[in-house]
Amino acid sequence: MIDLSKVKTEKVNPNTSNFSSMSIREALEIMNEEDLKSVECIKEQFDNIERLISKTSDVLRSGGRIIYAGAGTSGRLGVLDAVECPPTFGVDYNTVVGLIAGGDNAFVKAKEGAEDSKEEGKKNLEKINFSQKDILIGIAASGRTPYVIGAIEYAKSIGASTGSIACTTESEIGRISDYPVEVVPGPEVLTGSTRLKAGTSTKLVLNMISTISMKNLGKVYKNYMVDLKLSNKKLSTRAINILTEVTGCSVEEAEEKLKETDGHVKLAIVMILFNLNKEDALNRLNESDGHIDKINM
Repeated sequence: MIDLSKVKTEKVNPNTSNFSSMSIREALEIMNEEDLKSVECIKEQFDNIERLISKTSDVLRSGGRIIYAGAGTSGRLGVLDAVECPPTFGVDYNTVVGLIAGGDNAFVKAKEGAEDSKEEGKKNLEKINFSQKDILIGIAASGRTPYVIGAIEYAKSIGASTGSIACTTESEIGRISDYPVEVVPGPEVLTGSTRLKAGTSTKLVLNMISTISMKNLGKVYKNYMVDLKLSNKKLSTRAINILTEVTGCSVEEAEEKLKETDGHVKLAIVMILFNLNKEDALNRLNESDGHIDKINM
């Protein structure tokens, strides 16, 4: 029998001991009060999160990938963060990858027992040609999921960097990974239901990892997504708004520059801000490693 006595996500929450008999309003209030802890607990891990993001940024700069691996809710959160990176930051779908125990079908329908296999964690990494230049981030609220442990052990065996996100202290995945993060929001409203506070805390950390790593690659200017892909009407309109707000140009000029650059928002910004033609603007961007902030007037 698995010993879960030390896993904080399995503890009983005394604040919700009578949850089943609460009114709707009482249940709403206690859930909201508990959810606040999902945000507050992250502050204690800023140093660890900073170290992890410094590494993920270096990996991406060197042409490596960020790979998330998890089971159940943890796996779904990794996949969710990964699939949002291409439209948001203009990277391809192989730059940030989410792996879930049981395969892609497990995202919408749980595959019982998949999380208990260390071997599957290794095999899933082999399938995507995981290499030494990549970084694996194992995600497990309980900190002990065999699938995640197997993935981390394999990553370490080939000399790749490893990180982890758990929602309990002294986690197994934290002990074996290079860059552990342990955010602890406390016992769940429903005992052991880590889709609640633990899931929220995990998602917030993943937001930080992907957003700040991409910012460090120059894919953000001020607080705008300047490498977004114009894959639909909403994003095309957003691109025009970004250009007019950042440069002060007219809508007509924004549309003209986006057409000239084939929808490359960052390049269009540099052309307008520095009054450059397309070729010179591209050269300036290349010289600054894609960072508008580093281009001298």
